[in-house]
Amino acid sequence: MSIVGALQYATLTRPEISFAVNKVCQFLSQPLEDHWKAVKRILRYLKATIHHGLHLKPCSLTSPVPLLAFCDADWGSDPDDRRSTSGSCVFFGPNLCVFFRPNLVSWSSKKQTLVARSSTEVEYRSLANTSAELL
Repeated sequence: MSIVGALQYATLTRPEISFAVNKVCQFLSQPLEDHWKAVKRILRYLKATIHHGLHLKPCSLTSPVPLLAFCDADWGSDPDDRRSTSGSCVFFGPNLCVFFRPNLVSWSSKKQTLVARSSTEVEYRSLANTSAELL
């Protein structure tokens, strides 16, 4: 449990492990050998990518600074409860190009509270959550 708690803390600067850590957290009350193997795999991934992380870069104050947001969702891919997962990220900074990438300032990955009837409903919920985050 303490290792999984440390992994939750690590998701603050390593958002790409958020989904895997969240999945392991769902089984903390009755963990099995497979869950421990998943924790070890996450730890091996972190060790191999120790120099990766969030990089914040300055931008010019003379030109307008864009605010970009992206969102996506899957439709009932969790076999345990058939709920969908929404994800979004918000960037603030220079335009997307080869040399300048915007700064990631907010990200989210959350399991939706209801079981959706269609993929359109799932995508709409994801878009509504991302719009609320931007506002």
